[in-house]
Amino acid sequence: MPAAPAPAPLSSTDIGAVRKLEDAIATIVRGKPEAIRAAVVTLLARGHLLVEDIPGVGKTTLARALAAALGGTFRRIQFTSDLLPSDIVGVSIYDQHGKVFELKRGPIFANVVLADEINRTTPRTQSALLEAMSEGQVSIDDATHTLDTPFMVIATQNPAEHYGTYPLPESQMDRFLLRISIGYPAKAIERELVKLRTGGDPVAALTPVVDLAAVRSLQDGVETIRVDDALVDYAMTIVEETRRHPAISVGVSTRGVLAWYRAAQAAALAAGRDFVVPDDVKSLAVPCLAHRLVLAQHHDSLGRARIDAERLIADIANRVAVPT
Repeated sequence: MPAAPAPAPLSSTDIGAVRKLEDAIATIVRGKPEAIRAAVVTLLARGHLLVEDIPGVGKTTLARALAAALGGTFRRIQFTSDLLPSDIVGVSIYDQHGKVFELKRGPIFANVVLADEINRTTPRTQSALLEAMSEGQVSIDDATHTLDTPFMVIATQNPAEHYGTYPLPESQMDRFLLRISIGYPAKAIERELVKLRTGGDPVAALTPVVDLAAVRSLQDGVETIRVDDALVDYAMTIVEETRRHPAISVGVSTRGVLAWYRAAQAAALAAGRDFVVPDDVKSLAVPCLAHRLVLAQHHDSLGRARIDAERLIADIANRVAVPT
């Protein structure tokens, strides 16, 4: 079997496409460059993003702006307690005239899928996303259907609300490349938004700045980003610390290590470099690893558990010497 061709090296056109994508989203999501960069890094790394924050700070807007800027299809799924797996992936319906079963595709068949308030539905329905997020495909009846690429799930949940929610199991949390929060905008930015948003939908006026083929090329380009062995050893030291820390019951998995590695490559590409620097790795430690931990004592999957896990990862990363 012939070897797959090597991905093309990073070009100035690729770097320009990333800048255009981020700049376009920034015209809608104002004053949040870190959240925008996290979304773009997740997209480039072929990952999925979990946004935990209170309502009304721009979670949905971020997802819609990303889809609009890359010219892809967007679907929003409002997760509720009565949502069924077939409401996500689709269902086969028998056509009496044609005497055949026809597939009615669900909203998972899109480039960017917003899983809004994902913790408000049952674990059975949450698990309908697992195959799609892990393998880029869904199984309906006896058939497997490949999803379009690029494919990205942006899920949201409210950390301040616990009633009527179903915390995501560890296996589901582990499928998200990054977990972030957006937070309130700065006072000056919020004042400007109040004055400018007099009506209408700003995302509707956003035109694509890249096409899906360019995004796929960028995703392939992530594989060409060089990572020094010293940075791999640095990351592995942090991971091993999570596995023997007395406050952590289950440390970072091998899947988590691979996700962190790829996220660092994507961050380097987004920054316009063809090599990873220590800050690419360290800055992604908390958003990439904290949600993968299981703490030793009982905590909820939201609220305090998140704060404790983030502090633990930050403390471990600060103790481990950064390679020079």
